[in-house]
Amino acid sequence: MREHGIDELLRIMATLRDPERGCPWDVKQNFATIAPYTIEEAYEVADAIDRRDYAGLCDELGDLLLQVVFHARMAQELGEFDFAGVVRGICDKMIRRHPHVFPDAQGRVEKVEDAAAQTLVWEEHKRRERDAAGTADNSVLDGISRGLPEWQRALKLQKRASTVGFDWSDPRPVLDKLAEEIGEVRHELDTSADPARIVDEIGDVLFVCVNLARLAKVDYSAALRGANAKFERRFRRMEALAAAEGTSLEGKTLAEQDAYWDRAKVEEKSGS
Repeated sequence: MREHGIDELLRIMATLRDPERGCPWDVKQNFATIAPYTIEEAYEVADAIDRRDYAGLCDELGDLLLQVVFHARMAQELGEFDFAGVVRGICDKMIRRHPHVFPDAQGRVEKVEDAAAQTLVWEEHKRRERDAAGTADNSVLDGISRGLPEWQRALKLQKRASTVGFDWSDPRPVLDKLAEEIGEVRHELDTSADPARIVDEIGDVLFVCVNLARLAKVDYSAALRGANAKFERRFRRMEALAAAEGTSLEGKTLAEQDAYWDRAKVEEKSGS
């Protein structure tokens, strides 16, 4: 089998982007059009990890690496930076943000007690970097990207606020808060003609759900992926049950469909 290295991948991408002999689709792309694919590939990596599909993970990591190479190539064409600059930047950052692992110029290594302490040190290093770049705004929430999926941004906002003590120490009080927010949604649905109010209250429910998962030490994304997989599994079983009876879900009442759902749920729990 032919051996491939990063240099060949860079060459392949340069060829694909060549205006004369490259791929028309690749040549047409820009940062904005490729960004959604980059996000999608990151989720594909997470999905492979969740399924413990290590062969698939290898493949998905390659797809994600291609996204990095693609962006770097487009930046190189604009004269902004290249792939080597990306590598230099992340190497410098990892060394700079891990002074407890990599010694400084005088050979000194900082001491960090545990992972929790390292998280605080990491955030402090990021704050210093923002200060040096002149982008800090003095808020403890400074630097949290607005380009994240909103549930991830909610998680980061909550974690950052917790560094100054604005946090619960236990998930149980969050259940009370969740019940309160659900009650407010119910109130708006019953009384409000303003859709914006309903959006606002449902947003509060979702924010609290992220907080509940965080304090319960549950990965919100993994939990939601699991719920999606469970719904898909049971819904497909509903379809199969209906088909076995010579019918389909379409056209049936909600009560009839619920009966199929209950059967699928019982089968799954019993392992049949």
